[in-house]
Amino acid sequence: MAKTRLHVVVEGIVQGVFFRARTREEACSLDLGGWVRNCLDGSVEAVFEGDRANVEQILKWCRKGPPGATVRSVEENWEEAAGEFDTFSIKY
Repeated sequence: MAKTRLHVVVEGIVQGVFFRARTREEACSLDLGGWVRNCLDGSVEAVFEGDRANVEQILKWCRKGPPGATVRSVEENWEEAAGEFDTFSIKY
């Protein structure tokens, strides 16, 4: 299956609602590599890499987020897979 990479910035009420932790759980369940982190402006930024179908599934999840989150927008940037991730982590 084709591998791809997606960089997203999620805006809305996405900090303090376990967005990073749940993103990591979802990404790991989909066998995706990459990272997620909070940004100073209140958004959440993430990079996902893996099979295209699984990356599309995590994008769909990001548009909704965990209970308690209110996602206003998701900026997405699709790229070629670089193969640099072995796991999915939370950056602090």
